[in-house]
Amino acid sequence: MDKNIKIVEVEKPEESVWGIIGQGVHQFNLDEAGELDFQRVCFALETQDGEVLGGVIGEIFWEWFYLDLMWIQEDLRGKGYGEQLLSAIEEEARKKGAKHVYLDTFSFQAPGFYQKYGYQVFGELPDFPPGQKRYYLTKDL
Repeated sequence: MDKNIKIVEVEKPEESVWGIIGQGVHQFNLDEAGELDFQRVCFALETQDGEVLGGVIGEIFWEWFYLDLMWIQEDLRGKGYGEQLLSAIEEEARKKGAKHVYLDTFSFQAPGFYQKYGYQVFGELPDFPPGQKRYYLTKDL
């Protein structure tokens, strides 16, 4: 090992080394797996005045759609908006070339909701957070 190289803690990586590390990983991934064809997809649930009451966000790369975030204002839950948002974003992901979808959710969130629409658990982490579980789900589009 080179004595002139040391490991240091970086308190705010987003302000300094994040881009260097991220670019290095990105370039390595391109070299190994090819162009990722990254696309972001988002649908919002809005009032006529443009107030956002919920929505769903994800990203597509290498023919996989990652459903990153889905949230609906509490008083609108159970009224079919979740199903409509999920259906809309899955359809858009298909149109953009995605063949599969995956997501992660917590036991206190909505794993049953996704399972109702064909998602299968492929992994889980116990006690994440303590007393709960984190689930990883997938399905083919």
